[in-house]
Amino acid sequence: MSAMHIPQVLIPQEIVLIREILDNADWQCGKATAGQQSIQVKHNQQLEENNPNAEQARDIIMQALGRHPLFFTTALPKKIFPPMFNRYTAQQNYFGNHIDNAVRTSRLGMWVRTDLSATLFLCSPDEYKGGELVIEDNLNSSSVKLEAGDMVLYPATHVHRVEPVTSGCRTASFFWIESMVQNIQQRQLLLDMDLAINSLKRKMQDSCNNQEDSQEIIRLTGCYHNLLRMWAQP
Repeated sequence: MSAMHIPQVLIPQEIVLIREILDNADWQCGKATAGQQSIQVKHNQQLEENNPNAEQARDIIMQALGRHPLFFTTALPKKIFPPMFNRYTAQQNYFGNHIDNAVRTSRLGMWVRTDLSATLFLCSPDEYKGGELVIEDNLNSSSVKLEAGDMVLYPATHVHRVEPVTSGCRTASFFWIESMVQNIQQRQLLLDMDLAINSLKRKMQDSCNNQEDSQEIIRLTGCYHNLLRMWAQP
């Protein structure tokens, strides 16, 4: 599974509200929450999980995720580690190559297997220079810098980094998802099938002006759900 762009997770009003909340927050050095490997290369600022500003912003994001169909069909979430927040600016402006921990536990004691990593951008690309999220796999790498309110999902098994921010400030939310379908290939197959089914539905409705699904689409939808039923571990 490659990185997946999830557009417009947040609406403009939510972005403005979250930015106001975070601008008034008390930020700390990101190393305070780093693991053994990442502490060597982590140079950013972060909000503590129990920071009141973080809790306010987190609630907005969780509501937004719940209404976004592409997020659900891509991640098939079983558990979501509560969204956290970081920023890169001045001397604390990059995060070198690392792999996220396989299992995370929140302050509430919830254990989450990190199948997918998520970065939700809260700043527009023209607000800062640098700061690309670089995700590497066995064959190549992708450089990600999205509009405010957009999110990228990618396998937590991938090495990744945040390039130095040379001017401005890059603020984002990051979190992890434990999927109902742990196997990457199975999850990718389900995503491809769901996207194809929805594309066929739109084409049929446009060409036939008919809101009812064809028998072929009904059968394909049945195949999708039967595969999900076979592979999912709710």
